[in-house]
Amino acid sequence: MEPPSDCQDCPRLAEFRRANREQFPDWHNAPVSSFGPVDARLAIIGLAPGLRGANRTGRPFTGDYAGDLLYATLLEFGFADGEYDRRPDDGLKLQDCAIVNAVRCVPPQNKPTPLEIATCRRYLIGALSGLTNLRAIVVLGRIAHDSALRTFGLPLARFPFSHGAIHDLPGSHLKLFDSYHCSRYNTNTGVLTPQMFRAVFASVRAHLSVGGGA
Repeated sequence: MEPPSDCQDCPRLAEFRRANREQFPDWHNAPVSSFGPVDARLAIIGLAPGLRGANRTGRPFTGDYAGDLLYATLLEFGFADGEYDRRPDDGLKLQDCAIVNAVRCVPPQNKPTPLEIATCRRYLIGALSGLTNLRAIVVLGRIAHDSALRTFGLPLARFPFSHGAIHDLPGSHLKLFDSYHCSRYNTNTGVLTPQMFRAVFASVRAHLSVGGGA
């Protein structure tokens, strides 16, 4: 389930989209749909579209630094095929992997409110439930982590966020892999290094190769 192109569920985000549409009429300026095959075993949950990234291009993590690091890592570990070129028509394809954001519309200052995160969660629920072969979820940042847990009705206190942590989700065959968000701020400040990020996906690949099923 994807939100309509002119979704009005969150008035603040709808107004921000409208203002951006007037200023940048050639941009996407609409909710950003999921990206990847429906039979993927891996789902990656981000926070929200970046103003000059996915909000501009219409594809998750496409057009900004976060996408540079994410897609290079996915290509390295066989979760993508082709070449990433910061544009939605670059021919890049995801392999056994799907990307979805916890919030589908760009928020001012990249900061959605708790109400906006909760309001958009039905689309996250719809996206994850449509991945019938799902075995692993990588969450990029604490907000994505918390939203994923709430999607499955799980208590946040039982599964604390920590980069590199791996959580078995009760009542399912899923593992949740925590990572700091691959934003330029996090990498510039040393909160997240490319090596730290690659280590998360190495763990995911090992899980899918050994214990995740074929």
